[in-house]
Amino acid sequence: MKSITISSNDAGQRVDRLILKTFDRLPKSLMFKEIRKKNIKVNKKRCTPEQVLREGDILELYLKDEVLHIKEKHYDFLKASTELDIIYEDENIILLNKKVGILCHPDGKDYIDNLVARLKRYLFEKGEWNPDSSAFTPSLANRIDRNTGGIVIGAKNAQALKIINDKIKSREIEKYYLTVVHGKMPKKSEVLTAYLTKNEKKNMVTVTDNQINGSKQIITQYTVLDYKEDASLLEVKLLTGRTHQIRAHLAHIGHPLYGDGKYGIDKGRYRQALYSYKLKFSFKDENALSYLNGKIFQAENIQLLNDYNI
Repeated sequence: MKSITISSNDAGQRVDRLILKTFDRLPKSLMFKEIRKKNIKVNKKRCTPEQVLREGDILELYLKDEVLHIKEKHYDFLKASTELDIIYEDENIILLNKKVGILCHPDGKDYIDNLVARLKRYLFEKGEWNPDSSAFTPSLANRIDRNTGGIVIGAKNAQALKIINDKIKSREIEKYYLTVVHGKMPKKSEVLTAYLTKNEKKNMVTVTDNQINGSKQIITQYTVLDYKEDASLLEVKLLTGRTHQIRAHLAHIGHPLYGDGKYGIDKGRYRQALYSYKLKFSFKDENALSYLNGKIFQAENIQLLNDYNI
């Protein structure tokens, strides 16, 4: 006999689909037969194959052990590094400090070791997530380019992912960046407005002062934190969130980022001085993550500050 307590991530699945996904030696025909014979029950009661399971339900299978063999799988994410810089964690979300050079998601070259794979390994080995018994896969709610470091929000369940995605879209999660730019900024603080056009094929954007066909408005706020010779350390807050907005917008006004070989003057370099170092949760409504409202989280040991001696 096997007993399975349905977790929040398992909830919403049909009885038959969860069983077939979990046990690899149980024939489908036998499963249906045993459901009819009441040898498979939910909460001690008769169930149907299409019955939807809820969190806290107890699924019991009164069958021979040989057909209740749990699938054995080899997971690629277990080959990922165990290195994670965790800024904050609770039962719903985890804030990770992504280092420069690490991808958030797999691509053709770095399929195994990336931030989301490290997150999956961490939660799997911690016992908080099992891909065989969960309909939900731990996910990243935001992403940062390989050559940019900073805070990435990981969601541990479907409800948290939906809320975080909605709040990012509605700008209720404020993102602050540190960057070092060439030259001395003319003002201590300023809100910049322009228009951005994206070239999908080249993965580049162009910025113009006036709106043109296909362009979208961008608004970038900066505050100077320090000066060093011919460089300025800025805190940047995005009031809109477009591709490469900070890099392209600051280059457009004549102050490109250090190390930016795409939009700046440091040709051949692709480690732009940019770090998503702070988040503030500013929710406007009550939700399951309201306990985060008003909280500010900041990364520590920011390599960018060491690299440019600021």
